[in-house]
Amino acid sequence: MNKFDIAIIGGGINGCGIARDAASRGAKVFLCEKGDLASATSSSSTKLIHGGLRYLEYYDFRLVHEALKEREILLKNAPHIITPLHFILPHNKNLRPTWMIRIGLFIYDNLGGKKSLPSSGFINFKNSEYGKPLVSEIRTGFEYSDCLVQDSRLVILNAMSAASKGAEISPRTECISAKRKNNAWQIELLNKKNNQKRVIEAKILVNASGPWASSILGQQIEAKKHSLILSKGSHIVVNKLFDHDSAYIFQNKDKRIVFAIPFEQDFTLIGTTDVEFSGDPDNASISDEETEYLCNSVNNYFKKRISKADIIWSYSGVRPLAGKGKEKTQEVSRDYVLDADGDANNPLLLNVFGGKITTYRKLAESACEIISGYYSFNTNSCTENEPLPGGDISNQLYDELHSSFNWLPENLCQRYANSYGSLANKILKNCSKIEDLGKNFGGGLFEAEIRYLVDEEWAQTAEDILWRRTKLGLHLSENTVAELAQWLQQNFPC
Repeated sequence: MNKFDIAIIGGGINGCGIARDAASRGAKVFLCEKGDLASATSSSSTKLIHGGLRYLEYYDFRLVHEALKEREILLKNAPHIITPLHFILPHNKNLRPTWMIRIGLFIYDNLGGKKSLPSSGFINFKNSEYGKPLVSEIRTGFEYSDCLVQDSRLVILNAMSAASKGAEISPRTECISAKRKNNAWQIELLNKKNNQKRVIEAKILVNASGPWASSILGQQIEAKKHSLILSKGSHIVVNKLFDHDSAYIFQNKDKRIVFAIPFEQDFTLIGTTDVEFSGDPDNASISDEETEYLCNSVNNYFKKRISKADIIWSYSGVRPLAGKGKEKTQEVSRDYVLDADGDANNPLLLNVFGGKITTYRKLAESACEIISGYYSFNTNSCTENEPLPGGDISNQLYDELHSSFNWLPENLCQRYANSYGSLANKILKNCSKIEDLGKNFGGGLFEAEIRYLVDEEWAQTAEDILWRRTKLGLHLSENTVAELAQWLQQNFPC
C-alpha cells in the first residue's frame, strides 16, 4: 500500500493549488480527480483574474482586497496565460448613479495596494471607438483594468508544478471510499480508464471536490455532512461583436453584471448567469431562460442584436458557495471556508468550501497553514514568488520564438507563446521546419503539440485537447474532431 502525507480529492484549481503548495513545502502528496483535470467548475469560469468590482456593493472589502493582491501575484507568475484586459463600463443612469460608480472605482483602484495595471477613468463615447458598438442612448461610461486567464491551463500548470515537486497526480481516478483507520485515512480508488482498484493511505485528507464537496461527505468520505449553496453560471460564445481588444461590463436591472469579452481572436464570450442549481453538476447545461437573459443583456447595450441562433458554443459550471442558505445566489460571498475536522485521535479531514479562481493560491496557502497544525512541513511555501511552468519568460517571448523558429507561422508562434510560455520549446524541440511538427489536423493543431499534451499535461481525449488544454474546438470541424479521436486511440491506446 502506498503511503502519503496528504491525499487530495479534486483536480480543480483549489485541489491542484493545494497540491502545489503542500508539495513545495516537502510533503508527499497524492491527488485524484474522477474526470480530467479542470473538467468541471474550473474550466467554466468567465476567464477573468479580477478583484470583483461588484463585490464592493455587498461590502466584501476583505475579499476584494485579497483578490486584487492575488491578481498582481498571478500576473507576475503566469504572464503567458494571464494578460491585462481593459474594461469598458457603459453608464446607465437608471441603474447606478455616476457618483456611486466613481467611488467604487476609486476604492477598486486603491484597495489592493501596489498595482501594475492602469487606473480607472471616465469616457465620453462621442468620438471613441468604444462607443461604436453601443446604442445611441449610451453616451458616457467608465474604464478600468483587470486580467484575462486561460482558466483550465492555470489548473494544469499548478498540477505540473506539484508533480515537478514529487506529487502524484492521478486524473480519471475516483475516490470510492475514505475511512479513518489506525490514525490515518485509508482511501480506495478506482482508475476509470482500466477499471483497476487501488488502496492508499494518507495522514491527512483534503476534500477539494468543488460542487461535490458536500455530497461526497457521508457517502465516499466517512464524515459528517455539510451543506453548500450551488449556483450555476452559464456562458455563450458568438462571432465577435466589436473590433477592438477591450471588454465590456454591462449592468442589469437585477443588479447582476454581464461581461462581453474578446475571445479566441474571432469570437465574443458573454456571461455569466447566476441561478440556483440542484442535481448532478456533471449534467449542468445552459437553459433557455439563461440564454434569453444573456442575449437580452447584450441587446440592451449593443446595436448589433443577438439571439439563440447566433450561439456557436455554450458552457455551464456549478459554483459551490459557502452561504447560509437564505440569500439569493448573487448575494452569497465568493469567499472560501476551510473546515478542519480532526483531533489527536482522528486524522485531519480538511473540507474546502467556496472560493474563486483569483484567490486559489491564497486559499491553498491558508489550507496548508491549517494542515501545519497537524503535520510539520519541512519548509515554507514558495508559491508567491515562484513562476508557474512556462512563466519564466521575458516580454519578448514571441520575438525569441520567432527568431529561433523563423519557419513557424506567425499565428501559431503567437498561440504557442501565449499558451505555453517557455514550455513551447518542449513542443518545438528537434524541429527545424513545419513538416517536423508531424501530422497537421488543421486549425493550427499539429502532432507535436498533441504528443506534448499527452506526455506532459495528462491529456487523453480529443475533448481534453480541444476544450481544456486549448480552445481549438472552436476552430475545427466535427470531422476533424473525430479524426483526432481516432488518431489518439491508435497512438495512445488504453
